[in-house]
Amino acid sequence: MSPGPATSVARSIDEMDTRWLEQALGTTVASVRARRIGTGQTSSTYVLDLDAHGLPPTLVVKLAEGDATARLRVAAGHRSEIGFYRHLAAKVDMPTARCWHAAITEDGAGFTLIMEDLSPRRPGRQVDGCPPAAARAAVVDLAALHAPLWNDHSLLELDFLAPVSETRASFLAELYATGTPHFVERCGGGLEPDDVETLCRTGEVLVEWHTARREPFSLIHGDYRLDNLMFSPSDQSVIAVDWQTATIGLPARDLAYFLGTSLDTPSRRHIEEDLVSHYHAGLVARGVAGYDLARCFDDYRFAMFQGPMITVLGSLMATAQRSAESDEMFLAMARRSCAAIRDLRSFDTL
Repeated sequence: MSPGPATSVARSIDEMDTRWLEQALGTTVASVRARRIGTGQTSSTYVLDLDAHGLPPTLVVKLAEGDATARLRVAAGHRSEIGFYRHLAAKVDMPTARCWHAAITEDGAGFTLIMEDLSPRRPGRQVDGCPPAAARAAVVDLAALHAPLWNDHSLLELDFLAPVSETRASFLAELYATGTPHFVERCGGGLEPDDVETLCRTGEVLVEWHTARREPFSLIHGDYRLDNLMFSPSDQSVIAVDWQTATIGLPARDLAYFLGTSLDTPSRRHIEEDLVSHYHAGLVARGVAGYDLARCFDDYRFAMFQGPMITVLGSLMATAQRSAESDEMFLAMARRSCAAIRDLRSFDTL
């Protein structure tokens, strides 16, 4: 990977011509053509068709999205993703996309990632939900992410992964509480009264939730859901992308968020115990000790608040233009995660 200085950050895809790529990647580039893909909420993603020495015919590039104010608002996310590829991708057991170039500006408002094109893998679709075979592959992937850095104190030395402090928890809780009425309005009557009550009550416990259960901890993805998972068409194996929410936290937060937002409610109710057991077995197989299945499932119940928190805050922080597709996605995530909180009696874990 070429880390690159901040000067090797492209301000837009139009700037990324053959000369720019030659300087950033250190090779000869005869031609390049970019085409946009995906519907990212805080960044834009393109496929580059290349004729370049020593490079594959296609690569994927990810850039900051939105105006200057919007980009600064999500600068911490930019730093997390760049930091993951520079410092952590090689330390986890899960497969990750090869990174060819990672650079970020000093203020974090601009960044450029050039990565492996994962085709023919395709992302899941949040609204459609996750079939059981894919869900099983995804929880195996999570165990491979969490186990290698389980309670690893070297993570605490990375400033882009700072655990949530009480001050930060209070800020996030206030932001969530302020944003919840706007989110409910955005859903346009799509939420049941029980869902609205669950969303509001979640805001009341977020400070306590953020500051409780400091152990076990590991590197967590933070937004581990279908739209951020690239599935193989042959064996359903998965590669996670979009590491802008990477942080240190209770590992079960990734597990609860995935099962709570990416499975339709009847499917989750039917297979969640099996999937949590499968995840736990993956941890044990990779050397995690002193963490039994009962505690794992209780952490899963406790962690389910990750769903409404990321859903509401994500809708507020999005820098991409609002669309019917994004509205449908946020609504599905909210309804599923709220139902899971009620089913699992997650409030009783606080």
